[in-house]
Parts: sequence; C-alpha cells; structure tokens
Amino acid sequence: MPLYNRLKEFRARLGVNQQEMGKLVGVSRQTISLIERGDYSPSITLALKIARRCGASVEEIFWYEEDPDEEEEE
Repeated sequence: MPLYNRLKEFRARLGVNQQEMGKLVGVSRQTISLIERGDYSPSITLALKIARRCGASVEEIFWYEEDPDEEEEE
C-alpha cells in the first residue's frame, strides 16, 4: 500500500535542496529523502505543511494506489 509522491519535482520548482525543504517544514533532510524515495509516509500534518510550502494541494503531491494483488476484505 505505497504512498506515491512528486515531492522531488515540487521541491525542484521551489529551487531548494532537501536540507532547505526540511527546514521549511520542520523536519530533517533525512526525512525529506525518505519521503521522496517512498520509504516513509508523512503524517497528515507534515503532508499539509509540505503542500502549503509548495503552493499545491496534498493530492497534487501525494497519492495512494491500492495494490492489485491484495484481496479486499468483505
């Protein structure tokens, strides 16, 4: 159930590196790196902060896709 993102693209539009993006939203460079790689899903609060700093909606940066191999529970 991965959470996909376009954070790297939006960060590039702002012209900031991972360290600077982290400072803008109150997290470490490592956290930004983990999010961009898809290894960490941000909290709702962090996702909102990131979206606000990028001038975008959360849905423009982050999206979720169901794993087609997972069975739905009834």
